[in-house]
Amino acid sequence: MPAARSWYAPALTRLRTTNPYVVDGALAVLVLFAASLQWMFPDEGDDPLSLVGWLLGAATAVPLVWRRRFPYASALAVSAATTAMAYYHAPPPDVLYGGFVVLYTMAAVGLPWQRRSMLASWLLGAVLTMQHKEHSEPFEYAFHVTGMICAYGLGVLARVQRAYTAAVEDRARRLERERAAETARAIAQERSRIARDMHDILAHAVSLMVVQAEAGPVVVRSDPARAEAAFDAIATSGRDAMAQLRRILGVLKEEERRSGATRLPQPDLSGLPSLVRQVSESTGLRVESTTRGRPRPLPPDTEVAAYRAVQEALTNTVKHAYASCAQVELDWSEDELTLTVTDDGGGPAGTGGGHGLIGLRERATACGGSAETGPGPQGGFRVVVRLPVTAEREAALG
Repeated sequence: MPAARSWYAPALTRLRTTNPYVVDGALAVLVLFAASLQWMFPDEGDDPLSLVGWLLGAATAVPLVWRRRFPYASALAVSAATTAMAYYHAPPPDVLYGGFVVLYTMAAVGLPWQRRSMLASWLLGAVLTMQHKEHSEPFEYAFHVTGMICAYGLGVLARVQRAYTAAVEDRARRLERERAAETARAIAQERSRIARDMHDILAHAVSLMVVQAEAGPVVVRSDPARAEAAFDAIATSGRDAMAQLRRILGVLKEEERRSGATRLPQPDLSGLPSLVRQVSESTGLRVESTTRGRPRPLPPDTEVAAYRAVQEALTNTVKHAYASCAQVELDWSEDELTLTVTDDGGGPAGTGGGHGLIGLRERATACGGSAETGPGPQGGFRVVVRLPVTAEREAALG
């Protein structure tokens, strides 16, 4: 079976890609040869072959050359020639070779009304011809009717198979396009996530380092211990930033993915006390943190978004607000976690904040939440981020 398929499949492929006129021309020659057999070897009592009979026989085969270009016109020409042969007895065809090809072709490529009308016409014509034929036998009715129905059925099967193949190919192309779009979307989302993480890490670390670098020279002579602490804070911030950058850039290395290297854990809400303490000790900004409600686990991406939101808000306070104190509040309710960071400074320059605040809103939206920034109720600047818990998050994301 595999050996038979090995030559059958290439042959079928070559046949499908060959010029259709060449294939249909060969088919017309074959039909004409098959129809000529009854003239070459006539039965006793058959009508003798005449010039008209030969021309009409050729007329049942030659139109098949155009059966795919003009299927209905070709079918009408073959039908008319076959009817004339039966009428003139020159001699009438014993086997409807051209009719079988016509019925197959119409069933495969014809319009619905063309298929039905052609099948009905040939069935009716065969029955009427048999009734007017001398010495017609009952088996001849069955032979012609069964042959025409089988030819038509094969055409229907070919049409269904072609439609099924086209549908499968179209579905495969559509799935390929969807897969490519999904891959591009995933790549864009991952790039956006990495860009936000790098911005948050670098902006936070550099802000702390700048504050310490500015304070160090001021106290280097009057308070060497404080200056030394400032430089230590710069080094600590730099090392922490480098560690987090290596963590993020590690996911971009194909070698680590192939070797199965695991990613270091992303920051979460458990790291907020350390973040608050780092900002307070490094910048002199007094940061207070309060929690209301019952804390509970959140999805990993929501935990990261919450941590980064507080980090970005404190970074903007250090960079732009010229504040002396900041308040971090975590309010847990049944539906959501509300993070509020308020300072007593002037807030980011401009009305829309910087890229960090845009990334903060993107993080919140990606988790099914929202973010608001603007002046606080008693002055200063306030950042409010609302993040839904698991059930509400799934509903918000649809």
